[in-house]
Amino acid sequence: MSKRDIRIGTRKSKLALWQAKTVADKLNKIGYNTSIVPIKSEGDMNLNQPIYSIGIQGVFTRTLDTALLNKKIDIAVHSLKDVPTKLPKGIILKSTIERGNPYDLLLFDDKTKLINVGKIGTGSLRRRAQWLKKYPQDETEVIRGNIQTRLEKLKTSNLKGVILAKAGIDRLGIINLKFEVLKWMIPAPAQGAIGITSLEEDESIKKILSQINCCKTFYCTTLEREFLKILEGGCSAPIGGLARINDDFVDFKGGLFSLTGKDSIVSDYRFSCNEDPVYLGKKIALEFLNKGGKSIIETIKNKL
Repeated sequence: MSKRDIRIGTRKSKLALWQAKTVADKLNKIGYNTSIVPIKSEGDMNLNQPIYSIGIQGVFTRTLDTALLNKKIDIAVHSLKDVPTKLPKGIILKSTIERGNPYDLLLFDDKTKLINVGKIGTGSLRRRAQWLKKYPQDETEVIRGNIQTRLEKLKTSNLKGVILAKAGIDRLGIINLKFEVLKWMIPAPAQGAIGITSLEEDESIKKILSQINCCKTFYCTTLEREFLKILEGGCSAPIGGLARINDDFVDFKGGLFSLTGKDSIVSDYRFSCNEDPVYLGKKIALEFLNKGGKSIIETIKNKL
C-alpha cells in the first residue's frame, strides 16, 4: 500500500488543535504526511446556553461528521467524551490514543473561599450533580467556553471555584494554577481520551489508524461508552463511568445521579479483561436501571 496524505479534521480551539497535532505526530512517525483542517463546531458558536439545553448529542461533532461524509477530511479527531455513543451511518470509531488524566479538578483563586457557602462554575450536569451531592449547601452557575475563558470568568466573578478536566490543563501546559484534583468525582465516560473517527468504507485509513490505537484505552472507553449509551437512552443525564485495567482485570466505577445529586446509584465492579467490553458496559447499565436508575432517568426527562 502506497503512503497517502491524511487530512485531519478538528475543532478550532487550542485544546482541539493540540489533540489533532498529537495524532498528526503519531502518523508522521509511521511515515504518513498529514495536514490539519480546522472546522468550527456548533458547540463553539453557542457559548451562552448549557450544553444539555442545545442538544448534547453531537453538538461538538456534527460539523466534523459532515466534513467526513463529504470527504473533505480523512479522519476527525475528538475529545472522546464529546462523541455521541451512536455515530452517524457510515462513520466509525476504531482508534484511540493513550488516555490522559481522566479526572476533574476544582480550580480556585482563593482557597479560603472554599470553606464558605458559594457558587461553583460548571456547565456539566454530571459535575453539578456530584458537587451538590457532596456539598448540598452550595449552588452552581452555568459556565462555558474554552479553558482560557473559564479562567478569566473565575477571576472576574464571585465564583469560589470552577470545575474543569485535568487532561485539558495538562495538555495546554497551563501552569501557576491553584487547584485540587477531585478523585471522588466520577469522570464522564471517555474523559481524558482522544478518539479518531473515519469513514467505514475507507479500509486503508482503518488499517493506518490501527497502528496508532492504544488497545487499553480503546477497551476501557468502549466499556464506558456502552454503559453511557444504555443508561442515556436519548436523555442528557448526570452519568459518570471510569474503567481501569490492572493486570488481567478491569476495574469499573459507575454513577447515575439525579439533577441535584440527592438520589444516586454508585457501584464498583471487577471483571476479567477477557470479557467483551460492550457486553460488560451493557450488563452494568442494565443492573443500574434495575436498581432504581429508570426512576432517576424518568424524573430527569420530565425536568429538562
